Amino acid sequence: MFNVAGILQVVGIFEESRMRLRQVALVAEKLEPVREQLFCLLGIEKDFADPGVGEFGLENSVMSIGDTFLEVVAPMQSGTAAGRLLNARGGDGGYMVLVQVDDLAPYTAHTEALQLRKIWQVDRPEVKAFHLHPKDIGAAIVSIDQMNPATSWLWGGPDWAEQTARHAETICAVDIQSEDAQQLAQQWASALMCTAQAQGDGAVIMLTDGQINFSTATDGRGPGVSGLCLAVKDINLVRERAAVMGLHWVDDGVIVCGTRLRFEAMPDE
Repeated sequence: MFNVAGILQVVGIFEESRMRLRQVALVAEKLEPVREQLFCLLGIEKDFADPGVGEFGLENSVMSIGDTFLEVVAPMQSGTAAGRLLNARGGDGGYMVLVQVDDLAPYTAHTEALQLRKIWQVDRPEVKAFHLHPKDIGAAIVSIDQMNPATSWLWGGPDWAEQTARHAETICAVDIQSEDAQQLAQQWASALMCTAQAQGDGAVIMLTDGQINFSTATDGRGPGVSGLCLAVKDINLVRERAAVMGLHWVDDGVIVCGTRLRFEAMPDE
């Protein structure tokens, strides 16, 4: 948590910087059942298991949704941050939001000026990135990433472009809940050097590509990633897949891994 007073005047300097929602991570007690559900629902045949997450005591599955990515992590040992989150939120749910920027340097300087802690960082020719402490930014781990080239995504694995989902086109939004949605939105906007717009009793951050929605927590699970929205060409197909799997479709989506997956039909071209 940090004080945003006096910070927002800095934000305008960087409003034209490109920032896109590139990946959302969920956390599961057991990886394989959730992986199988998402494979079936979204029409995925191959994923990427990143050996690097072993550093955090985790195993994972990274699934390509167009050129965005859905990740599921699961703890392989005790004492992990993911395991603590499972306990704190009472089971499977959202875990992390990854946004991509063209130049990481301004965000590094800005978050250091705000005294936001980094729980992990990397600086290599192909990627520069850092993870912000969820207790500082609020509700979830946020990763800010710069890729070289910008069209790449190291965390998706070497073959991600050839193994994308058949039933979904892109992740277009991520949903964050908290006790004070508008305050949390201002904290995220200040850290990300962008603006948050009030939306009812919640708020939204519109990125260059994708958006982050903030709403009031009403399910008793506390703050965190509560859902995401996927654009699809055929929403009826996804609904049929959900029915075959025995998933309960309500309004525009289903619950998988303790997270609401909403589906939005893409406009006709």
